[in-house]
Amino acid sequence: MALLQISEPGQTPDPHQRRIAVGIDLGTTHSLVAAVRSGVAECLPDAQGRVILPSVVRYMADNKRQIGWDALAAQATDPENTIASAKRFMGRGLADIAQREKLPYRFVDKPGMVGIQTVQGEKSPVEISAEILATLRYRSEDSFNDDLYGAVITVPAYFDDAQRQATKDAAQLAGLNVLRLINEPTAAAIAYGLDNASEGVYAVYDLGGGTFDISILRLTQGVFEVIATGGDSALGGDDYDRALADWVVERTGQQAVTPADKVVLQAAARACKEALSAAESVAFRAELAGGSVRIDVKKSDFEAITAKLTARTMSAVRKALRDADLAPADIQGAVMVGGSTRMPQVIEAVRAFFGQEPLIDLNPDEVVALGAAIQANQLAGNNGTGDMLLLDVIPLSLGIETMGGLVERIVPRNQTIPTAMAQDFTTYQDGQTALALHVVQGERDLVADCRSLARFELRGIPPMAAGAARIRVTFTVDADGLLNVAAREQVSGVEARIDVKPSYGLSDDQIAAMLQDSFATAAQDMQSRALVEARVDADRMLLATRGALAADGDLLDAAERAEIDGLLAALEEAKAATDAKTVEAATDRVAKGTEAFAALRMNRGIQQALSGQNIENI
Repeated sequence: MALLQISEPGQTPDPHQRRIAVGIDLGTTHSLVAAVRSGVAECLPDAQGRVILPSVVRYMADNKRQIGWDALAAQATDPENTIASAKRFMGRGLADIAQREKLPYRFVDKPGMVGIQTVQGEKSPVEISAEILATLRYRSEDSFNDDLYGAVITVPAYFDDAQRQATKDAAQLAGLNVLRLINEPTAAAIAYGLDNASEGVYAVYDLGGGTFDISILRLTQGVFEVIATGGDSALGGDDYDRALADWVVERTGQQAVTPADKVVLQAAARACKEALSAAESVAFRAELAGGSVRIDVKKSDFEAITAKLTARTMSAVRKALRDADLAPADIQGAVMVGGSTRMPQVIEAVRAFFGQEPLIDLNPDEVVALGAAIQANQLAGNNGTGDMLLLDVIPLSLGIETMGGLVERIVPRNQTIPTAMAQDFTTYQDGQTALALHVVQGERDLVADCRSLARFELRGIPPMAAGAARIRVTFTVDADGLLNVAAREQVSGVEARIDVKPSYGLSDDQIAAMLQDSFATAAQDMQSRALVEARVDADRMLLATRGALAADGDLLDAAERAEIDGLLAALEEAKAATDAKTVEAATDRVAKGTEAFAALRMNRGIQQALSGQNIENI
């Protein structure tokens, strides 16, 4: 498998070979991009010198768009077409969105992911996020005056597969090569150099504009493992602003009547909050439709107003520690992330809870992007001086063949090595005592379209009912790219294994061609896989039903037997269909048509089990 070059000691590689890679913090309220220059990670500014990009996109009637600060300024006057915090909607359906009735957007309920109706038509969270990512990409290319090689993008540790895939899709739409998605707390820890620190457990307290996240990380030999997460997706710095705004309204008697008033009041509250981080008292000023708002706010007032919010974050911290079975004293360091952690009452709460000074040396707005930039620099093959780092990954996914000639991928492509991954499988037929394993490599869903690597057998499986055996298949790839595949039956302990060289004989061009082929045929492969899976399920239903008829067919009268035989014949015929839904429908008809028979068999089984038993023994 191809490795990136490593320079010889004492020699300076051609500086033009350096790849431009960036780290992107795609945040709920703000986003940033950072890169390593001259060995130092730094955030890249826009033409006005601002490193922060508000995560806001406005769609306009003339087919134009505003992104970032311009869109944020239009939020009060055009709330329906100005979309903020799209990250909250990534990979989520309408039912997953909390308090959606309080949002000004026109949501469209769609399978898989919600849509938002705008003056330019329906937009998905992926498309909206892609606008933000593309803006950061252009900023990066302008900064370096060169094309971008790739980006590391950060995601919350709790993001599930759908949310992570949506983030990747947005990046692809923005024209970005995703080197890797990494967890936000891991990026923050890297920025502080904790990956080079002594081993231990660290807490990452992340209070952003719209969400709060707490992550507990364990560092072992330079690798971070997220061992517990928690937080509140509806708690962030914006809630502190709202609490202050509500207090001001209550004290002054001045109401925010229009949507524009609410935005103005919120902005004034945010400015007051930020000023109170460095002052004991701040004058709150806002101009509303009904008149001016004037009131002095003391730091002690603000801390009292928001005490419950800070307490909510610490409650989540305590729960995360309980989940990890740890005490505050077990934490080696507490990393502060997010602009809202600048609030003195937040810093003090964390200091008091952990009994140590939290890590606040780096700009909390930038720390995640900086860590991602460091990781991107490494993955691109650069280090601080331009030397090449050794980097090896699995170029194509590794998996095994399952029933129907389908591929079950166990090790995904681009997985760094060494690595070990396992998955459990089972037998297809009653009494099956052996299992044939076919190891393949590739991105297609059918075995016929992938590269065969090896075949071996696991024998000596104790005879059991179909589906009862548990065979764990483990793929282990060492630092040299050598693959060992082991299959072990969990009950008897019988085991078989084989060694393979996964990328032997494959050139970079062949790997690229296989990847391109998988992209071009993705939709076709999905249809083919669905059809094969439907046929496998149909065969399983036929086998099970015919076995039941052979054992207990005497429970049925002639008419009942004829009806089931007819359903089985129809299923056999349906298997020849070329669409999965036809096969699935015929399988469902057999399942429903044999429910009464299954009940009769269950009754017979119970009677046989109880036969000859004394009532006192039951």
